[in-house]
Amino acid sequence: MATKFIKIIQSVRTLRHQLFSGAFLLAAVFAISTSFLISSPAQAAIDDYVRRYLKVTEPIPLKVDELGQTKKFTPEDLRQGKELFKENCINCHVGGKNIPFPPVSLSLNALGAAAPARDNINNLVQFMRQPMTYDGSEETFWCRQVTERWMPQQQVEQLAAFILRAAEKAPGWGTANDRRR
Repeated sequence: MATKFIKIIQSVRTLRHQLFSGAFLLAAVFAISTSFLISSPAQAAIDDYVRRYLKVTEPIPLKVDELGQTKKFTPEDLRQGKELFKENCINCHVGGKNIPFPPVSLSLNALGAAAPARDNINNLVQFMRQPMTYDGSEETFWCRQVTERWMPQQQVEQLAAFILRAAEKAPGWGTANDRRR
């Protein structure tokens, strides 16, 4: 019994020396500081869907017009756009699908093949303000008109930014068989 007790005391002393060695303390400080960098409050505040599926943790540029000009949208802008989409669009466009007209989804290919192309912020906002058929030949009543009184410019741009980023990055957004026409 005494030998077991002596072995335990020796093990504790050895462990204590290892725990307080310079190398161990340096490794512990490194591990703790790294965990703060990885899970900073800014990272934690980002919406999980925006971070995980849209792959946005800092402001990103999105195409604003057909000339290729861009505007930066923050993770918070995309979260707001996601919420606006859930409140106003998801009934007909769950997962980027198009329930009223299934052959044409909200995939990037389908948006770009519309007339005019809806693969940039300005044109997508223009469509939301005055919905037109896919070929642009006449007004459509499948989508509700998003008036300025209903949704101010900043919000409709956030909604458009969410749709475009989801079309770029979200797994399963739209359909696999959309093609540019």
